[in-house]
Amino acid sequence: MSKLTTKQIMEIIPHRQPFLLIDTIEELEEGKQAVGRKCVSYNEPYFAGHFPNEPVMPGVLIIEAMAQVGAVAILSKPEHKGKTAYFAGINGAKFKKKVLPGDVLTLTLEIVKEKGPIGVGKGTATVDGKTVATAELTFAIGNGE
Repeated sequence: MSKLTTKQIMEIIPHRQPFLLIDTIEELEEGKQAVGRKCVSYNEPYFAGHFPNEPVMPGVLIIEAMAQVGAVAILSKPEHKGKTAYFAGINGAKFKKKVLPGDVLTLTLEIVKEKGPIGVGKGTATVDGKTVATAELTFAIGNGE
């Protein structure tokens, strides 16, 4: 298990601000699972238009953050070094609680299946130990072409 900084995350996935949605990887089990963190700030650009009088992190961005954690997990395998994990599918997404400015979002994604260039992961997002979202995500691993 290892930890990754934002700079190390950017060496694995191509996302940059404002679309890099994870701050750190707290745990990484190569090719199997990752746990990431996102400190949700009122200064996030989407809060200006997403319920400005009652800011709520959009669910689609929670899922995207979860997918970024999953991309780090699957791309951490040596045979995937230098490749890109494309977000290829979402199944069974559920949103259970609002995510607000000041929350620390913990995102866990476990790779449950990998066959050829396709990987599937089960993800959970929590705040203070309470589940805020879950989903099954599919990744297509490519050479960036």
